[in-house]
Amino acid sequence: MNTARETAPLLVAGLGCRCPRCGKGPLFDGYLKIAPACSNCGLSFAGNDTGDGPAFFVMMPLCILTAVFALLFELKVQPPLWVHMTVWPLFIALVSGLSLRPVKAIMVALQYRYRDVEHEE
Repeated sequence: MNTARETAPLLVAGLGCRCPRCGKGPLFDGYLKIAPACSNCGLSFAGNDTGDGPAFFVMMPLCILTAVFALLFELKVQPPLWVHMTVWPLFIALVSGLSLRPVKAIMVALQYRYRDVEHEE
């Protein structure tokens, strides 16, 4: 049985880290901790569990991107080893820190749209 649900646009909910139903209430209670419910529409987030999915979808492309950038940097500039040891951990920390929250919000929004989870009102 497929029932139509009221949903916010995926980019609004995901990139704005907002409720997947109304798109207005905050999804997170802290940096990566999901709030118990939407403060705007009352949607419970209790049934949503993204597990390690967001970390996987951030780290796998980031590892490839970092390896390519480090190789190109080495071939063009040929810096000392300490430069690589300083630049790339900072790059990884910055990119993963900025992208983990929106990726997790997009996964929660996709779960709300396509999973059959009972949401208490």
